[in-house]
Amino acid sequence: MLSPHPKREEIIHFLRSLREDIISAFEELEDGKTFERKTWTHHQEGGGEMAVLRGSRFEKAAVNWSGVGGSSFPMADGLGPFFATGVSLITHMANPHAPTTHFNIRFIETQGKYWFGGGYDLTPMGFPYEEDTQYFHQVAKEALDPFGPDFYPVFSQQARDYFYIPHRKKERGIGGIFFDHFNTGDFDVDYQLWMAVGRSFLKAVLPLYRKRLHQPYTNQEREQQLLYRGHYAEFNLVYDRGTKFGFQSGGNTEAILCSMPPLAKW
Repeated sequence: MLSPHPKREEIIHFLRSLREDIISAFEELEDGKTFERKTWTHHQEGGGEMAVLRGSRFEKAAVNWSGVGGSSFPMADGLGPFFATGVSLITHMANPHAPTTHFNIRFIETQGKYWFGGGYDLTPMGFPYEEDTQYFHQVAKEALDPFGPDFYPVFSQQARDYFYIPHRKKERGIGGIFFDHFNTGDFDVDYQLWMAVGRSFLKAVLPLYRKRLHQPYTNQEREQQLLYRGHYAEFNLVYDRGTKFGFQSGGNTEAILCSMPPLAKW
């Protein structure tokens, strides 16, 4: 039996509170629609809640929380019992000029060990805007710089490496920040950095959506968006660690596949 980290409940409270802030912010951008919520139970320990929005501006958005445990850590041998909690979200926008965004932060415990992970990235669906890219990365940098000048360059490069689609020979989008197995040995500093990343997400994405949601677009641009969504689906099904972890840990299949776009073409 895994002894819980002393901060586990505090971390869960932070995650769930942050999730509610994100859900509220997205609903304010939508035209009267709200998220539909569905809880689920893990077969060993814990469970989670899905929240899915299908509206006129967010063609599909999912903002999920989970906190699950088990007797054997997935995707690694010898780590024994584990507990993992996190928030994960994806947006697929109706307007092709409004980019898809992905966000995840997580905390994982095994016997005598812990680590943080997460980040966020932006994927224009065929219509990148340099000013949006610069702003998105600047917010990420400002969130990390108080903890040291090396974090943003390292986490940004890790995002470029992680969100690369080998069979397409390209990055999934314009990058962002990504980190995993983050444990410097100073729990309090690691925790503060992780929370700073979580709190900076809405600042990074909301101004972009307010600017792009009402931008005119053509049927041809919509077709291009659907083709780029196909590339996004390929990455999530073939390479994404979160998808693999979810399945191998016995997570909720519907929640795991919330990241898939509502429509895509090849």
